[in-house]
Amino acid sequence: MDNSFLNDLPLLKDVIRDHDLVATKSLGQNFLLDQNITDKIVSKSGDLSGSTVFEVGPGPGGLTRSLLRHNAKKVIAIEFDERAVMALQGLREASQGRLDIIHADALETDLLSLSEGSRVIVANLPYNIATPLLVGWLKQIRENAHAFEQMILMFQKEVAQRITAPVGDRHYGRLGILSQWLCEAHILFDLPPTVFSPPPKVTSSVVSFKPKTLEKNSPQFQSIEKVTGDGFGKRRKMIRQSMKAYTPYFDDFNILETQRAENLSIQDFVNLAYALENDSA
Repeated sequence: MDNSFLNDLPLLKDVIRDHDLVATKSLGQNFLLDQNITDKIVSKSGDLSGSTVFEVGPGPGGLTRSLLRHNAKKVIAIEFDERAVMALQGLREASQGRLDIIHADALETDLLSLSEGSRVIVANLPYNIATPLLVGWLKQIRENAHAFEQMILMFQKEVAQRITAPVGDRHYGRLGILSQWLCEAHILFDLPPTVFSPPPKVTSSVVSFKPKTLEKNSPQFQSIEKVTGDGFGKRRKMIRQSMKAYTPYFDDFNILETQRAENLSIQDFVNLAYALENDSA
């Protein structure tokens, strides 16, 4: 693809200045302007030449430019901030039809309805909506095995640790179980506050998600949500207290009632959710 148009674009700092695009804390905005870093993030996505890539919260378009530079077939950027929508118009016009900008709330946007074929999400997510966005996409992956080929997403490091935590770890909980049940999830690398504008108060982490092939008897998403909600709602209590409704199934799966939720494996939660579904059917 001919990406020479990228060489003629204004500097990102000039785009920010010209459109008064000062990062807004209420929108969870922390712009990533270093091309070397945005290129590094996109490089972890592999070959994008046959994929539609979704980006949420593009801001002035640093990561967007890297996606186009790495030959993404199509980039669809979802942006809530009208200032950023306007700031991206020059890039859209220069992209020769490869970039669409949608002015919308990502929490209310069904990405699957916007494209067919291979879909990938690559995004520096706004911190304030990162977790609900992830949960929504995981739910779509459970309902449609081909929803997304992969996701490369940036979170606060603490959230990334929750996503990837192993059983027994202090960060292990609902988000990690939902993520690791449906995807191979791991932290690719961390980014210090200094690479962002403005610098956040925390370190960020880039996380890779690659959907798994689930067994036919896998429970529904809402069942796992319920079981993990019951278990970790009172995570310091033994499961004989916090998960009383599930005690009839403990022996079937060799689960000790003196354990706490943080000691149950992902498969334990899957088994309990599936058992409850069968009894409720």
